Amino acid sequence: MSVILILIIASLLVAGGFLIAYIWAVRTGQYDDKYTPSVRILFEDLKNNAESAKKMADKLRTQNEELKNDKQNQK
Repeated sequence: MSVILILIIASLLVAGGFLIAYIWAVRTGQYDDKYTPSVRILFEDLKNNAESAKKMADKLRTQNEELKNDKQNQK
């Protein structure tokens, strides 16, 4: 029975140590993400470029169809 009590006390001490280490890490900024914000703009730019390219393709497709219709109307 005394072994179980020793193991419980030891596990609580280890858990308390991990809790203290976690609180220390959070308070000192160990979990602050300084890399992602600097890279996020690159990914947003790719997204915006894809949307712009799609809009441009739609516009060109419309212009192409209008030119075809004009040529057919002239005949």
